[in-house]
Amino acid sequence: MGQPPEPDQPPSPYEPPPGGQQPQYGQPYGQQGGQPAYGQPSYEHPGQPPHGQQWGQQPPYAPQVPYGQYGPPAGQGGGRGTNVLAVLSLVFAFVFAPAGIALGHLAKRQLRTSGEDGEQLATWGLILSYIFTGLFLLACCGWLALAIWAGSDGTST
Repeated sequence: MGQPPEPDQPPSPYEPPPGGQQPQYGQPYGQQGGQPAYGQPSYEHPGQPPHGQQWGQQPPYAPQVPYGQYGPPAGQGGGRGTNVLAVLSLVFAFVFAPAGIALGHLAKRQLRTSGEDGEQLATWGLILSYIFTGLFLLACCGWLALAIWAGSDGTST
């Protein structure tokens, strides 16, 4: 540790500088010149604020994102979004299934040309709409058959 540094190597920050110089306040050993080390305050006198900043003034802040904006900024998404008809197809599969069928087919046609997302939503909207429509028709036919069977009293005319 007491050997002089190689000519190509900077002096070690752990050894005192040659010549018996003491480092200034806020500077590590081996730091030459009047500049402080990175991240160290540049006070001329301890207890005084640095130049350019007055007491009672806040440092400048970075600009903030407007309230209510989420995700990446507008214009960086590539213009692709989820097709609205595909979402509505899935919603109407549970509310009114025949409308879900119509919206699902319209969404599939739009998705072929627009390049939007939502292919799986439209597919599931169609599948569920057809299932619920089939179950509703089966229930209606069963109710009708039950009404006809209950209306007959077993006597022939």
